[in-house]
Amino acid sequence: MKKYHIYLERIFEKITTGFTSVISNSISFIIALAMVVFWLSNRNYEHDPINDSIRDIMHAVIFLTLFIIQRAFNHFTASLHIKLDELVASHETASNAVINIESKTEAEISELKKEYTELAKQSLCDNENSGSAEPSNTV
Repeated sequence: MKKYHIYLERIFEKITTGFTSVISNSISFIIALAMVVFWLSNRNYEHDPINDSIRDIMHAVIFLTLFIIQRAFNHFTASLHIKLDELVASHETASNAVINIESKTEAEISELKKEYTELAKQSLCDNENSGSAEPSNTV
């Protein structure tokens, strides 16, 4: 069962990547814009079969596009989190408390935000007291 799920995930990933590249190019936008202009210009013919067909196509594409865009956004966000975690983990003075912060609760994130706000204020005060115009690298 797990192999079947992995197989479906790979197929869905390929479909998502292909669909995202198709809907994100300028030709697709021009075609969609032309369809919308045609559909809006035919409002006098509300019961015309072509108008119903265009409306149905638009609804179907919009509905499916929501899932495709969400999948692409999740993929991008996960990749970005991994890259940021790697940067934080590789820096000696960085706090490891922010690694995997996306899995923390809202209360934990708020607490970390308060701590980092205090650190930023303290760093700013230290810079002003020392007369240095350069920001501190400690976090």
